[in-house]
Amino acid sequence: MTSTKRIAVTGGAGFLGSHLCEKLLDQGHEVLCIDNFFTGSKQNILHLLDNPLFEQIRHDVTFPLYLEVDEIYNLACPASPIHYQFDPVQTTKTSVHGAINMLGLAKRIKAKIFQASTSEVYGDPQIHPQPETYWGHVNPNGIRACYDEGKRCAETLFFDYHRQHNLKIKIARIFNTYGPRMHPNDGRVVSNFIVQALQGEPLTVYGDGSQSRSFCYVDDLIEGFVKFMDTDDDFTGPVNLGNPGEFTILELANKVIELTGSSSDILFEPLPGDDPKQRQPDITLAKEKFDWEPGIKLAAGLKPTIKYFSELLGA
Repeated sequence: MTSTKRIAVTGGAGFLGSHLCEKLLDQGHEVLCIDNFFTGSKQNILHLLDNPLFEQIRHDVTFPLYLEVDEIYNLACPASPIHYQFDPVQTTKTSVHGAINMLGLAKRIKAKIFQASTSEVYGDPQIHPQPETYWGHVNPNGIRACYDEGKRCAETLFFDYHRQHNLKIKIARIFNTYGPRMHPNDGRVVSNFIVQALQGEPLTVYGDGSQSRSFCYVDDLIEGFVKFMDTDDDFTGPVNLGNPGEFTILELANKVIELTGSSSDILFEPLPGDDPKQRQPDITLAKEKFDWEPGIKLAAGLKPTIKYFSELLGA
């Protein structure tokens, strides 16, 4: 039986955060969901509000926060290009000031803290698949840099707090994740394709569609979060969490058309700036350290995701 903890989840009303809150509640923990609702949604956590172990706080992590918890999961930050490029200065502040504020809180109350980092720290990688030892190939001045460099700086801060203050830290580098509660207008490829297919619009493929991605279903990822957080304090990461199954964007488009039964065509558009050509996690470390690997295949995960969007859009 897992001992009951009081756990804070920043970004707790977001896509990943709401699933994490649900998982932690299922394990019997008290959960404080912290969100400013910039990209998070009350709809994602409505079903949790009646749970006496769940508490929701409206707060922006760029400002200090004072509370008492045993663990902190820091997930607060817009994670899709449309949202993080809307206000790039605020995106950097959320990653950097947010990390400083949450690390300061963890230091004061001696809590273990988890950082949701990203595969974007690898940029447009020159090594494939990407192991945690790879330092990345990032454009520090590009349109994606507010997110990429913000997350890289956050990792630096986490390790400095760990070395300087002996803080218990965990850093996970998250690769493309999909599933129910994704934002329908977040510009990510899975949600884009599903929404377009359900509405009978052409599926927009950038470039020739040969660029590849690895897609992890949300339930697998959240399982990885919790397993990683429970590892020995000496193991800080960073550790890759994602599904190593690799698909081209064109393959994904055709799979979505097939599973939705849509008559949509495919529309090719120019590739956006700094868009990585390949993205695939090397998850050897996660397998070795906490026996984690995703088990849900792409088609199996797309079905409930399509069902969610179909109900959301009334399609």
